[in-house]
Amino acid sequence: MCGHTYSRFFENGEKMKKIVGLSFACALYLHATPVELGRIQVEAKADTEVVKDVHGEDIKSADLAEALFKQSPSVSLVRRSGIANDVIVRGQKKDNINVSIDGVKVCGACPNRMDPPVSHVLTNNIDFIEINEGPFNVEDFGVLSADVKVHTIKPTKAWSGDINLGYGSWNYQKAAFSLSGGTDAVKILLSGSTESSEQYKDGNGDDFVGQIQREMDAGTINLTKNPQYQDKYKSMDAYEKKTFMSKLFWDITDSQELKLSYTANRSDNVLYPSSKMDAMYDDSDIYNLEYTMKNMGKYSKALSVQMYQSEVEHPMSTEYRNMGAVSFMTHALSTKMQGAKVKNSFDVANHTFEVGVDYSLRNWDGKYYKNDVALPEKFLHSIYDVDTQNKALFLKDKMHFGAMILDMGLRYDVTEISSKNKAQQDNNYDELNGYLYATYKKGDSKYYAGFGKSSRVPDGKELYWIGSPMKMPDGSMKALAIGTDSLRATKNYEFDMGLEQQFDDASFKAKLFYSQLDDFIAYNASKKMNRYENVDATLYGLEMSGTYIATASFYVDYGFAYQRGEKKRPLEGQTGTNMPEIPPFKYNVALNYEWDSTLNMRTEYVGSSSWTEFDAENGEQALDAYGVLNVKMTKKFAKNFALTVGVDNLFDSTYAVSNTYKDLILLPTSTQSEVMLLNEPGRYVYTNINYTF
Repeated sequence: MCGHTYSRFFENGEKMKKIVGLSFACALYLHATPVELGRIQVEAKADTEVVKDVHGEDIKSADLAEALFKQSPSVSLVRRSGIANDVIVRGQKKDNINVSIDGVKVCGACPNRMDPPVSHVLTNNIDFIEINEGPFNVEDFGVLSADVKVHTIKPTKAWSGDINLGYGSWNYQKAAFSLSGGTDAVKILLSGSTESSEQYKDGNGDDFVGQIQREMDAGTINLTKNPQYQDKYKSMDAYEKKTFMSKLFWDITDSQELKLSYTANRSDNVLYPSSKMDAMYDDSDIYNLEYTMKNMGKYSKALSVQMYQSEVEHPMSTEYRNMGAVSFMTHALSTKMQGAKVKNSFDVANHTFEVGVDYSLRNWDGKYYKNDVALPEKFLHSIYDVDTQNKALFLKDKMHFGAMILDMGLRYDVTEISSKNKAQQDNNYDELNGYLYATYKKGDSKYYAGFGKSSRVPDGKELYWIGSPMKMPDGSMKALAIGTDSLRATKNYEFDMGLEQQFDDASFKAKLFYSQLDDFIAYNASKKMNRYENVDATLYGLEMSGTYIATASFYVDYGFAYQRGEKKRPLEGQTGTNMPEIPPFKYNVALNYEWDSTLNMRTEYVGSSSWTEFDAENGEQALDAYGVLNVKMTKKFAKNFALTVGVDNLFDSTYAVSNTYKDLILLPTSTQSEVMLLNEPGRYVYTNINYTF
């Protein structure tokens, strides 16, 4: 497995070669035509947060989760490794938020969230990101509490591109390129990257091996199975990652457009020090087709069809750990998501309607191996060929009444979930969801309020996951069912309100929300089996952000967010009612100075109060408050070059941002009541040079 390399781009053979060949053929054919560069305009509704120019600004690494954490106060980070980290949006994560990439729903294969959806797109391929908070999306399946829409860079008519080289602490190395161009009718884009890094060190100077050893020396890690890396693997890199993206946009006629894209991600030997296993590799392939016809008649302003498929393979293993020196376990998982959506928009009087159908089918499968040999059939399957099929109808109506806009949405879902394990029951879920959302604009002020109901079904892990075999007190081997196959769907009834205010030299935005979660799916660490259960809960919070322009060269942007969540009753066998994974008060402040059109500097402070409200019975623990200072400077020179130098965590602080909810399998402490805490990177110095043409 250690020899798994970049050649996996071409393992599945001819379809990949044809895509690359077609893209390069188009490039050679189109290069002869002189064209002009276009511009992309981003338009968002009142409560949508838009993170722009990710491709140009977030150059530190490929990790999208870390970039969002630094830029948005409502986003918190779930640190697992040097890359492939996860996000919490307004106190919700996992299937409670929806992540799409150019409209494609991507699911990770790992039940331990080593490959969350945001890890399957890299910052160098991203144009902008929309963060839509609340239950105000009826187009997509399972948008319970938030929606993260990632929009990747698009082909341009003018021939252009860039070459990007980066280097940072812990021998971080990155090389990336993009090339785009075309004619009036056909445009293509090619993009690729490679990057790697050694294990980062925290503020104490401990790398991954050191952080594990620190806990072992303190006697806090349960040493029943030694989780430390074997001597021959202690100096391994933290990860190696390669990507490729190709796009072809064809304006067939003035009213017809076809978009094709393919994205490949290949990660090797990703180390997860606070887990028992590391990822041998993590591969994803994303295929997307979009076809749009415009102005077809009175009742069809635009008709669009989208079809997509995403595939992920993720084997994780104890092979590198001392516990795997003689005999190692591998948990190999794969998932495939196939989807299609058809929607039509048209105007009637002061109404703009969108009506559509949405379909998706996800397959999820996992198997256990010992020394690369499959376990006997009765112990082989963790998630046994689970299908989640969703069919839905949706309707949206945007009504204009002078200064007021009223948005309405309805969606009816029929979802069927089945396992190939005949001992586990199939489940059917029918839900009607919808929202009303009003926006009122008066001068430079904008006010909005909305109420909505949304839902999400349990996933294959929560329903059907079976752990690896364990030795029982009587000496027999048994695999315990961790999932609960009778779970109900979670429903969210939420009210949001807020305002935006523009001044001559400033802007301000404030948002409030209150959410009632019926049948929230929680993990109960007090149980030996069927650890997922439904419980009603409430969640509420406040967010503020804004910008102040002090001079033509100097401006300040800021933001903060606070959430609080509580279960309406303790879980079975427990006494606490704090909801898990609700980050404390978090704030971001940044000072920006533009010396001239060629030189700009940014100093940002990201901080959080301490975790005082947490789900202790399910593994969470008190975390100290922190504050981290980051600085960055970019200088443009020789017309086509830009040099960026930056330092994150300038004062080399030792701190942690991610708590230790036992829904993830992390290294247990000697008391089994908590799990190992993973510190954030210490002082990180990086430089990047970018050449555009």
